[in-house]
Amino acid sequence: MPVDAANLTLGKVAPAFEIKTISGASITPSSTKGRILVVNFWATWCAPCHHEMPELENFYRKYHDQGVDVVAISLDDKSDLDAVKNAMKSCSFPFAMADDADMHRFGRIWRVPVTFVIDQNGVLRHNGWEGEPLVDAAILEKIVLPLLAPVAKEPVAVH
Repeated sequence: MPVDAANLTLGKVAPAFEIKTISGASITPSSTKGRILVVNFWATWCAPCHHEMPELENFYRKYHDQGVDVVAISLDDKSDLDAVKNAMKSCSFPFAMADDADMHRFGRIWRVPVTFVIDQNGVLRHNGWEGEPLVDAAILEKIVLPLLAPVAKEPVAVH
C-alpha cells in the first residue's frame, strides 16, 4: 500500500476529493451524498482495465437507478484524450483524466486497475489497495448490495 494511502480505513469517512469529469461536471463528497460512488482508476494501456470496463458498465446500468454512481479516472496523459474517449465510448458513466481529479489522499496510483467504494454517507467501504486489484460485477455486488439494503427499523412498542 502506498504510504500516502496508509490512513485509508474501511468504515471511516473517505478522504476529501474532487473529480472534474470530461463533460465538466464536478464530483465531490457533497455532490455524492446519499449515493454510493465507485471510483475506478484505469488506463488505455492496461489490459485488465479493458476487461473491467464492460463489467463496470453492466454494474452501473443495473444499479444506477438504485443510487449507485461510477466514475472512471484515466491515468493516461491528456495528450491521449482521444484514445481515452474512444475506449470509453461504450460506457454511459462519467469519466475523467487523472490531471483533473484531486484524489491524492487516496495514495499515489502506482498500479491499475484500482477501485474504491464510498457509501451514501461518505464512508469508505472498499479500499482498492487491499485484495485483488481487478473488480468485476460480482465483487462489486458483494460490496454494494448490503449498502443498498433498507435499514431495519426497530419495532415501535405500543402500550
